[in-house]
Amino acid sequence: MDNKIRSAEILCVGTELLLGDIVNTNAAFLSQKLAELGICVYKHTAVGDNPERLKAALRCALESADMVITSGGLGPTYDDLTKETVAEHFGRQMELDAHSLCRIEEYFKKTGRVMTENNRKQAMMPKGAVIFDNDYGTAPALALCGGEGNTKTVIMLPGPPNEIIPIFNEKVMPYLEGRRNSVIVSRNVHIFGMGESAVENVIGEIMKKSENPTVAPYCKEGEVRLRVTASAADGDEARKMCDSVIERISNTEVGQYIYGIDCETLERAALEFLRQRGLSFACAESCTGGLISKRMTEISGASEVFLGGCVTYANEAKMRLLGVREQTLAEHGAVSEQTAAEMARGVREALGADVGVSVTGIAGPTGGTPEKPVGTVFVGISTKTGEQVRKLSLSPKKSREYIRSVSASNAFDMVLKSGL
Repeated sequence: MDNKIRSAEILCVGTELLLGDIVNTNAAFLSQKLAELGICVYKHTAVGDNPERLKAALRCALESADMVITSGGLGPTYDDLTKETVAEHFGRQMELDAHSLCRIEEYFKKTGRVMTENNRKQAMMPKGAVIFDNDYGTAPALALCGGEGNTKTVIMLPGPPNEIIPIFNEKVMPYLEGRRNSVIVSRNVHIFGMGESAVENVIGEIMKKSENPTVAPYCKEGEVRLRVTASAADGDEARKMCDSVIERISNTEVGQYIYGIDCETLERAALEFLRQRGLSFACAESCTGGLISKRMTEISGASEVFLGGCVTYANEAKMRLLGVREQTLAEHGAVSEQTAAEMARGVREALGADVGVSVTGIAGPTGGTPEKPVGTVFVGISTKTGEQVRKLSLSPKKSREYIRSVSASNAFDMVLKSGL
């Protein structure tokens, strides 16, 4: 009998999900982990704390998938019915698990709380279930198989993310590894400076004709990410398949816009670029208001590279802290190529950095003029060889947050393209 798990559905239980009281992050986490195991996720479903609707959702999911993973509905209250519903579906009786009850009692003792009678409900398990101890809360997780020729499996997990994540990583992943059919590996190609439609125009044939690996584009502010995913018998083979497609993509026009493979962000790529060369970094910001500094210092170890930054919103601050000339501001304005160059040079010299970057612009929604509309931004970089400035003409219909974010991203991109 083949008990391999090839497909899964995720069923999240809780009326609060349907009301929008909480964001369902569990489904995203579980999909990512199942992809690592080579198990295809067919569908995400959220259902309220209603026994009839839960039964219908469970029955429908098990008709199309080898496995269903639930989150939520394992608590002590009357409306926590996930275990009972799954047990009924498989024709199993509920019974008290002494080991789980003991752990729940110990949990309450250690936390100095009184255990109410309804907490015993969390130790009631369907007969034949595999139980995963919960070291982070009171509700154990469990797995239940159909049995007698029925290899369908339901894994039931608690709802809180701070419980579901470690339980899945520590207990459920090892349980599932022996039943997976293949390994899926995904690699991410990060692109900046080329839009999604332009990327697809160049590599459309690669994307359409590649079935394994697959190539899927995703967009975020000012960036494109290509997810290359391969399925194979083992991880090494899947990675080789991905790398072959990535090489083909890199050899096209898209290659010059790739800033990293499996690199989380532009700022991380820029930091690593500077670290490898032993270079220090400083920034001067106007319209981005410290966003470059924030994004850089969110990375652990940034102090190896990042010396500091200046937020110089007013012209007086630009002159006093960065040495921007009054004549430059009078002749060209604060939002200009000349001011951006002097800001970048000024912060580099003031902080003694190898590389200085600057941003000055009009983030909107007000402040634009016919000559310099909202979305006009100048991004500068200064090194010992001189200054370069990039002009951005972003859509004035974009939000202030978008203009600021893309402007900061361009500063990191200029570091990567500096030729240092």
